[in-house]
Amino acid sequence: ILEGLKWLGIEWDEFYKQSERTKTYQSYLKKLLDSGKAYQDEIIWFKNPNKKIVFNDLVRGRVEFDSSVLGDFSLAKDLNTPLYNFAVVVDDYEMKISHVIRGEDHLSNTPKQILIQEALGLPTPEYAHLPLILGPDKSKLSKRHGTVSFKEYQKQGYLPEALVNFMALLGWNPGDERELFSLKELTKEFTVERIQKGGAIFNVEKLNWFNNHYIKQLSVPELTKLAIPYLKESGLLKPSFNEKKLQKIIKLEQERIKKLSEAGESTRFFFKESKYSPTLLKWKEMIKKEIKNSLSRAEKILSETKEGDFKAEKLKEILISSIEEGGDKGKLLWPLRVALSGQKTSPGPFEIAEILGKEETLKRIQEAKKLL
Repeated sequence: ILEGLKWLGIEWDEFYKQSERTKTYQSYLKKLLDSGKAYQDEIIWFKNPNKKIVFNDLVRGRVEFDSSVLGDFSLAKDLNTPLYNFAVVVDDYEMKISHVIRGEDHLSNTPKQILIQEALGLPTPEYAHLPLILGPDKSKLSKRHGTVSFKEYQKQGYLPEALVNFMALLGWNPGDERELFSLKELTKEFTVERIQKGGAIFNVEKLNWFNNHYIKQLSVPELTKLAIPYLKESGLLKPSFNEKKLQKIIKLEQERIKKLSEAGESTRFFFKESKYSPTLLKWKEMIKKEIKNSLSRAEKILSETKEGDFKAEKLKEILISSIEEGGDKGKLLWPLRVALSGQKTSPGPFEIAEILGKEETLKRIQEAKKLL
């Protein structure tokens, strides 16, 4: 949890370990025992005064509990081992906590904590119980819905900025149509009043949209650096890879990458030839002979192009100018693009050819003709 918070850029002001605060808890436990508001019977119990507890929840409004349904409840296993409800009351007071903001599954703990506060003569902080994050089936988000740990999202290649932005809008909104917020902006804009009462559905497609947005904001060198471990893991990068060439590849795919772990999959065809069906080479109603002729034409034009002219802009100019006026560009460019990428969707053939270089480009066109 601590590693996850640090990764998200969420820092804390104070840090305590309950295991190091035994003496503090002891003094408060003794106070309750001495006043007769708690008693020892193997474990330490709180003597319930059986009264109505009323408090104002900042999200849910007025909340009432009849404490008699709780009975006497445990505070500690012994003087050295406080239990949750007691320890947090002491911690909140000692740390001068003004607001306790937590999941609505903690609502049932609140009356116990208020009773302990009253028994010790401590102030009651403001409480806000947030709606739970729900899976697509509207049940509480859990492992059966997929990934639920920060580490796993980090591993899959989600950016911390995307997760912070996405999570802030789960159960909260700014009161207008805005969706994109940095952590700094959220700190300024966030108000408890705009938290919704109902649970928020965790929509992974929306998270992917945010992540793609933040990936597009990265500079090409930054994104390349982040993508390298995933490309290595895919077995695509040789130890002696050319970083300049790699940056060109990443730049082409930047618009389409939803998470860093996709970098290997979406750029694979630059490193290894793809296996694909010959039907993919077909543009509209083209027949096999037309496709073969189209590839031969592209091959002839590119084989006559000088190495120094093997740049996307120049290749575009040369190939487009070879198409008769009013002719269907797709007939030349679709089979060529598929021959080079082996993909249904990919960057354009000019950009791919520049990165592959003349020799590899011609080799892949020849392979496509063989495939037909």
